[in-house]
Amino acid sequence: MGFRAAAVRAGIKESGKADVGLIVADEICSAAAVFTKNKVVGPAVEISRKHLGNGRGQAVFVNAGNANTCTGKRGEKDAETICKVVAAETGVAAEDVAVCSTGIIGHYLPMEKVKAGIKTAAKRLAKTSKAGGELARAILTTDTKVKTAHRQIRLDRKVVQVAGIAKGSGMIAPNMATMLGFITTDAAISSALLRKVLKEAAEVTFNKVSVDNHMSTSDTVIVLAGGGAGNKKISKVGGDFKKFAEALRGVCDDLARQIAADGEGARCAIKVSVNGAATAGQAQKAVRAIVDSPLVRTAFNGADPNWGRIISAVGYSGAKFKSEGLTCKIAGTMVYRKGRPCAFDARQLHRKMRGKSWEVEVDLAAGKYSDFCYTCDLSREYVHINADYHT
Repeated sequence: MGFRAAAVRAGIKESGKADVGLIVADEICSAAAVFTKNKVVGPAVEISRKHLGNGRGQAVFVNAGNANTCTGKRGEKDAETICKVVAAETGVAAEDVAVCSTGIIGHYLPMEKVKAGIKTAAKRLAKTSKAGGELARAILTTDTKVKTAHRQIRLDRKVVQVAGIAKGSGMIAPNMATMLGFITTDAAISSALLRKVLKEAAEVTFNKVSVDNHMSTSDTVIVLAGGGAGNKKISKVGGDFKKFAEALRGVCDDLARQIAADGEGARCAIKVSVNGAATAGQAQKAVRAIVDSPLVRTAFNGADPNWGRIISAVGYSGAKFKSEGLTCKIAGTMVYRKGRPCAFDARQLHRKMRGKSWEVEVDLAAGKYSDFCYTCDLSREYVHINADYHT
């Protein structure tokens, strides 16, 4: 695809696992990115916004174990130094380097270790699936699983690859981007259209994930399009644009689902859908009320079909609904129909909810709009992980 990757152990993570990685393209790429909407951000976010703002990029640095956020001028200088070191070691212009950092907030980066890590990683850059897999592991923090996705399509009779990796397990809220994600493609596409595709894809994938309704300071998703596939450059909305958009959206959706399934301490992944809303905004209100409720999510953990918690969350959400039409399904089983409880086999539904993935479907009977969110159960393990995370 025209991209090389590498990951090394630089000594940032206390575990001693790999924690510094690089992605370097053979040539300058069309680039697009989306970032957290948190107003407290690290210098990595600020620099990446600046460097990718012109629609160009060629390299990405990432470290895990330290977010380099709330670190003042020193943190800003460290992030700028990272770009310069990457540039010196790879031959890429410093202004074409994006920076991503994830981990504990409020700690300074151990820059001597970081610089040594960059130098080692630059020497190990390779165009192999092994190198990509090592990078996917290196960016993890509290994640328990590597997250990768791939799509292959044909554009202008050329085979085009779209591949992505991501990390995300906790501090996940549906307001861009909910995690770190890096997507590379050998498609030739203008930076303006790449930005359009990513923004639209993120809105219906990464922005639909919630683990704990806590927005990170470092969320970033970056796409680099190198053009090596040789397809006619996509410069307008048309058939090829739509094919590419579908492939990129597929990769993003795959990664988003994996993030929800790997929520900290999660036992199962759940898609919560709300239909029949009067407006799009009201559909979103109802969905968020359901997935943001600890009572609902702990019931999910116990595989308890306590539909009353779901209905009451809808009731305080602020969304309009018709009481006589309000309906709820859990794991395909109707539990509440047109404002009244339904008879159902609670033991059988409990067994369904013990599965790794299932859905909750609510109909407000008030209109034609809908929304959804990917989430997970809330477990005792989540509390343990986050009670002990810093110390």
